[in-house]
Amino acid sequence: MTPIDPANSSQRGTANERQTAFSSLRHRDFRLLWMGQIVSVTGSQMQLVAINWHIYLITHSALALGMVGAFRAVPIILCSLLGGVVADVTDRRRLMMVTQTIMLTCSAVLAFVTFIGLERVWPIFLLTAIASAAWAFDTPARQSLMPALVPAKDFPNAVSLSMLMFQIGMILGPALAGFLLASRGPGLVYAINAASFVAVILGLGVMRVMGRPTEDESEATRISVQALMEGLRFVWRTPIIVQTMTLDFVATFFASANQLLPIFARDILQVGARGLGFLAAAPASGAVVAGLVMARLGAPRRQGAVVIGSVAIFGAATIAFGVSRVFWLSLLMLAMTGAADTVSTILRHTIRQLSTPNNLRGRMTSINMIFFMGGPQLGEVEAGAVAALIGGPLSVVTGGLGCVIAAMITFAAAKNLRRYEQ
Repeated sequence: MTPIDPANSSQRGTANERQTAFSSLRHRDFRLLWMGQIVSVTGSQMQLVAINWHIYLITHSALALGMVGAFRAVPIILCSLLGGVVADVTDRRRLMMVTQTIMLTCSAVLAFVTFIGLERVWPIFLLTAIASAAWAFDTPARQSLMPALVPAKDFPNAVSLSMLMFQIGMILGPALAGFLLASRGPGLVYAINAASFVAVILGLGVMRVMGRPTEDESEATRISVQALMEGLRFVWRTPIIVQTMTLDFVATFFASANQLLPIFARDILQVGARGLGFLAAAPASGAVVAGLVMARLGAPRRQGAVVIGSVAIFGAATIAFGVSRVFWLSLLMLAMTGAADTVSTILRHTIRQLSTPNNLRGRMTSINMIFFMGGPQLGEVEAGAVAALIGGPLSVVTGGLGCVIAAMITFAAAKNLRRYEQ
């Protein structure tokens, strides 16, 4: 396993610094990114809920809801590999400023066309696709930049707090979106999301860290097919990375219940737009609890086995949500999916980042995006298509069952992952 370069000045820390649940926030540049991301993720989660609700109001179609996933997944799959190479060559901080500006523009245009009266769904699909393409460049840059913002000993804590930040946004965003959708409509939500990107752009602008990997690494790497193949070869020859990526893709492909939440809120649980906000926020509530526990206690023993077990719990809770007809029980099961997914994600992300050399992190992350984002987004298409045929609840139940089966197969076949312990 390749450790984070201890020679990097941004990774030095004093030996007497006491580890706490918020150790990584002692570092200024990480703190700037973390705080800006809380604002931005909250806005983005508001928009995700608004888009789903908006499309369902226009079309009343489960298949149309599923197609949102296709318009997110295809640009990510097409652009992510190039995004990883670019992140390993260019200034990652400046690259993020460009991608954040593009996503801001997409949200602003979506707000404008909604305010003037939007009766068709194709502008939503188009702007979603453009923003997703920008996100395919943004994510490798952000995740590759993170190890440069904290010392190696604080990196697992930084991953936990990053997940916590994301889940805070997933609680606040859907809840706020639910109330605004019920009273003001989606246009205002889109405008708020556009404004939220400013927080990240400002934070990136005042960071002190250099955004390039190192002078030697950037000189050795060029945007080329050879650079892309180097990243693919590294991932393919590292079994622990291949196994975590494959499990992630299969599990999220089958257990994609979030895209069908408007159906559950309106037709099954009958709780309306406000109830949709609580349903969409419930997974994040469980995730925040899990993230805080992991930030305080650190990584558990036998991390590989815990990853597989968390995926199995995620699938079982998805099944329970699909059969529930009681609002509070549905919220509880969604919270359980969020907690299990957070434990799995933190451990998988830490395993992959600390197993990858700095000059390959962007490419590794971009390859992982095909699995990490392609799985749930394509799974939303699958969930929407299956729901159109057999109904939303049965679509969710069969998806959760597929997730449990994937975890069982992984436990039996993926020895490197099952036995992994850092």
